[in-house]
Amino acid sequence: MVLSDRFKDALCYAADLHADQVRKGSGVPYVAHLLGVTSLVLEFGGTEDEAIAALLHDAVEDQGGQQTRQRIAEKFGGNVAQIVDGCTDSDEDPKPAWQVRKEAYIHHLEDTTPSVRLVSSCDKLFNARSILADYRVMGDQIWDRFKGGKKDGTLWYYQSLVSQFKKTGNHPVYDELERTVNEILRLVGTTS
Repeated sequence: MVLSDRFKDALCYAADLHADQVRKGSGVPYVAHLLGVTSLVLEFGGTEDEAIAALLHDAVEDQGGQQTRQRIAEKFGGNVAQIVDGCTDSDEDPKPAWQVRKEAYIHHLEDTTPSVRLVSSCDKLFNARSILADYRVMGDQIWDRFKGGKKDGTLWYYQSLVSQFKKTGNHPVYDELERTVNEILRLVGTTS
């Protein structure tokens, strides 16, 4: 597949939207996360719409809510906007409580599209790999960067995501997410 100018436009748009944002606890420019998730989507066979949605998967949640969603629909189409919506756990301000948001997000994965599940699972895989790499360097200090769930909540969330994704069918990204989460659990001394 050759990516079109739409992808290039989405890349620039995502970089502009998230220009002042950094990753929790690391200070790494947020665009690194967006590029990593997009890379995974493409590596796992995603379409251009899915790759564009991967670039923009946090835009509604973190950068403007429904106004940003409308702009995404206008610029990149309804399909991309629908995938981004499916990856958004909340566009409310203030956001609902962490546990409530995460339980709702996990539950909604069962009834969403394969495109949403691909982008979402690639997002969660990228995050789980980051947790794993940072845990190897920082140890238990890593959990301080997580607001709502800390260690127990974060581990519950990722185990629940694996379970829910796997309920929806088989996909190599689900298996890779499961392996990564199991390695985190092994290192922290928790079994799945």
